[in-house]
Amino acid sequence: MIFKIVILFLVGMGVLAMFGKLNYPGKARLQSAKCPKCGRYKIGKGPCACQKHKG
Repeated sequence: MIFKIVILFLVGMGVLAMFGKLNYPGKARLQSAKCPKCGRYKIGKGPCACQKHKG
């Protein structure tokens, strides 16, 4: 009984891993929304907070 549960768990994890590797629509747009310098997501059209100069 425990062997069946372990096998089903491993199969379920394999299926989730396959879904995680799928290319979904909009992935390129999300990657381009990241700041190339720090990697954070940019909100709006202005510069990232890491590029703003406080002076």
